[in-house]
Order: sequence, then structure tokens, then C-alpha cells
Amino acid sequence: MRKIFVLIALACSLLVCAAAQAAQITDVKWGVNKEEVLRFVVDLTDNAGYAVDIEGSVLNLTVNASKGSQVAAQGIVKSALATSYQVVDKEHYTIVRVPLRQSLSESHYKSFTLKKDAQTNRPFRVVLDIMPAQRSVKAPMQSTAKAPAQSSVKAPAQTTAPVVSNRPVVSSRPTRPAGARPAQPSTPVKSTTSAAQSGTSVKSSTAAVKQPAPAPTETKQTTITSKKETKQPEKDKEKKEVKNSTSPKVVNASSKQTKIVGNGKFRTSGGLSGKIITLDAGHGGSDPGAIGSDGTKEKNITLAITKAVKELLEKKGAKVYMTRTTDVDVYGPNASDADELQARVNVGEKYNSDLFVSLHINSSVNKNVGGFSTYYYPKTSNDLRIAKSIQDQLTANFGVDDLGVRQANFYVIKRISMPATLVEMCFISNEKELVLMKGKWFQNKTARLIAAGIEKYFA
Repeated sequence: MRKIFVLIALACSLLVCAAAQAAQITDVKWGVNKEEVLRFVVDLTDNAGYAVDIEGSVLNLTVNASKGSQVAAQGIVKSALATSYQVVDKEHYTIVRVPLRQSLSESHYKSFTLKKDAQTNRPFRVVLDIMPAQRSVKAPMQSTAKAPAQSSVKAPAQTTAPVVSNRPVVSSRPTRPAGARPAQPSTPVKSTTSAAQSGTSVKSSTAAVKQPAPAPTETKQTTITSKKETKQPEKDKEKKEVKNSTSPKVVNASSKQTKIVGNGKFRTSGGLSGKIITLDAGHGGSDPGAIGSDGTKEKNITLAITKAVKELLEKKGAKVYMTRTTDVDVYGPNASDADELQARVNVGEKYNSDLFVSLHINSSVNKNVGGFSTYYYPKTSNDLRIAKSIQDQLTANFGVDDLGVRQANFYVIKRISMPATLVEMCFISNEKELVLMKGKWFQNKTARLIAAGIEKYFA
């Protein structure tokens, strides 16, 4: 009996070790948005539980996964909240330690997970957002679980990995916080992660000093530089929240703007001829969008490319409407976020469009980040399809990075009834891409490829 007991104990021990090894961290990224929210995104090979706590001036993100050999043990952060971080390998679990420059409490951070997405090639991720001292996480910004006090202990994670020491562990079940960019993200942030889906622009620990890109925004991942942002995700109860690479700003879903409701019908095949398409040139008027180092404004680039896309589509027989044709606010100068965004949605609904496409230029605190990305919200079976169709055309014909197709709950693509996508046409923060996007060659080619993606979608 004793031998049997020993064998059983040994087998259980091996199973626990194997479970602990099941998930592995493959990357650690960080990003900062316009509101100085610092986001960390941990990529994993599989689901894993995690915990967050503050020890003195150090914020710890503990993940029930081993550290991959490619993940750097430390990295540099450019933020008012921290200047560095360490990735400490404890064999069966890993701690991302962030020495803080400000005195923060539990109300200044939130955490959540993003599920693995095979379609967009996104891994399972644990996301940690750290707010400046003057800001705090409000109730609507809920994550998979409220950040626990250091002394409290929560139930073990629902994961094959063992609970780490006495740290409270949050369930590994992927959950997106309401209104977050990755439906969202995003990423945050304009993000090259996702965060995107996460979209905050997050930077990789594999090149700590060079600070690679996020999410995402995923997030964005998305640097939001203005009050009214067509890319902004919507949230039902909170006026403002973290923006993803800056993560996009969350807006109040309530609006004084009269909401137009279309007939709810749309066509998805049969060629371009006769199709009704609404094109949304991001930003405009009092909202410049992202701004390049030389003063170039996103709103001007998006308008030029959108006009070119309209001309190309009309030559193929489509009926095309634009949310704006000049440098103006769609609803009106200095309108609320919800009113401005709803005004853009209303254009698509008014004309009972078959498709809605919003065009933007990305931006990141990491000036080395570049490339194309497209976003969708899965309200119909065709939103992902149009996003992929345009992304495939852009990345197959340009020598820039393919940042992928990402899910996000941006207001204009979520709130509108017909299939819709939001396209990020390279980074205005990247000096090489800034030079490109100012040229007619880039603008015309980008317009041609977007039009080709739309045509293929309707084929």
C-alpha cells in the first residue's frame, strides 16, 4: 500500500508540474496613451490564471505560466508612472514587477484577459492598465475581477496552472471589460498588439530599449490625439475611459443627436454596381486627429484618400456617400463625442448603405511602429470578411508591416447596422511612413487597394 501511495503521489506531482508548464509567456509589451495610462500586455501560449497586487512602491502582475527564453528579463518604460520593469521567472509562474514613480492604490489599476483568436492570429493575453495618481478606475471599468487588496485571497484560477503562492489569482477565462477597445483592445490603444484587439500601443520586452509596438490595441495597439475620435469605442455608462496606443477613448453612448435607423437591409454580393457605400474620412474640422512631427494632420490625409476611394468606386458603378467632403465636423464644431460619432453613423443609416468604411491614420508613442491594420465588430457575419478583404489587399501590395485584422468595439463600426470596418493606413508617428502618406503616390495606391478590397468583398 505504501508503494502504491508513493506512486500516486509521484504521479500527482508530475501532473501538477506538467500543468504548470502548460502555459508559457512569449512576450511582454507596454504602451502609454495620451492620458498617461500605462498598459502592459503579456502574451501566452495558453490560458493561465493571474494576480495583481502592490507591494510598497512595486506593482506586481503574477501569471501562472513559465517565462519563455525569448522574453527579456527587464525593459525600459517611458512613462510618468514607471521607467522600467522586470520579468522574474519563478519556474512555474512569472512576475512582471513594475517599480512605480507615483504612490498608487488598487483604484489606479485594472486587469483583464483577452482570448486567443485564431482568425487574427492573436494569442491569449493578460492586460494590466495602470492609471496616473489623479485618475482611478471607476466601477464601469470593470475587468474580469476587481483588483484585490494585497491581504485578500480569492478563489483559485480556473486553469490547469497551480495557484501561485498566496497571491490572489483571477480566473483565466477570457473576458473583455465593457467598452474596452478590444470588444473590445484593444487595444488598445492604437495598438500593434492588439491590445488590441487591445489596441494601446505596447512595446515588447524582447527589445526592451527599442520599445517595440503593442494593441492595440491590442491596442492600440492607437494614439488618440483629439476630442472627437471616430475610432473611439462606445460604452453605455461611462463618459471617458482609457484609450488604447493609445487606446481609444470611450464615449458616452447617450447622444442628443437624433439617431437615424435605416431599413436594416444590406447586400453583400453581386458586384459593386448599384451598391450603396458610405465612406467616413476620420476626424475633421475642430478635430485634427493624430499629428505628425512636421505638423501634418491626420484629418487631411484621411480626407484625400477617402475622396480617391469614392472616385474609384463610382467608376465601378457604386453609389458612394461621404460623412464629410471638406474639413468640417460632421455634427458641428466642438460637439460631444457621442454626437459627432452618431452623426457619422447617421449618414450610413440615412442612405441604407450596404457597407460603411471608416479611414484613419494610426499613431504610437513608439516611432518605430508602422504598418496597416483593420478593425471590425462582429455584429454580422460580414464585418470580419470586409476587414480581411481590405487588409489582404493592403499588405500584399505594400512593403510595410501587416499588423493584422483586429476586433474592436469602436463606436462607428459597432453602432451602425450594416457591415463596417475601420482601416488604419500606416502610422503618422513613423517618420518614414509620414513621408510616404503625404505623397500622392501613397494616397492613390492606398485608395486603389482599399477600393479593390471592397470590390472583392462584393464579388
